[in-house]
Amino acid sequence: MLKEFKDFAMRGNVMDLAIAVIIGGAFGKIIASLVNDVLMPLIGLALGGLNFSELSFTVGSAAIMYGAFIQAIVDFIIVAFVIFMLVRTMNNMKKKEPAPAAPTTKECPHCFSTISIKATRCPNCTSQL
Repeated sequence: MLKEFKDFAMRGNVMDLAIAVIIGGAFGKIIASLVNDVLMPLIGLALGGLNFSELSFTVGSAAIMYGAFIQAIVDFIIVAFVIFMLVRTMNNMKKKEPAPAAPTTKECPHCFSTISIKATRCPNCTSQL
């Protein structure tokens, strides 16, 4: 059972997934910092000194922090756009398979032997094509 687990864990796609999760977590922190520390203060400044992180309203005793929700939406949009650009770039970098070459041979309809596509008479059965 331990050997099976080791084989499973050491397969390439499992390791790729683990690396992707780690890098994704770090990337998420960078984007969160970009939004919270750079973009939102600039947007707030452009809107007359508005601080999005403090935007809220109360319902009874509950504080609804809709400013943090707006920041999370901006986070998501940036991450989604960057992922879209990465996937688009990767798809463009993939090798496009060349179109299949035109056939050079055909089958004689009388004797079913393989002959040149330019042939007008079968060399095997001498039928006219």
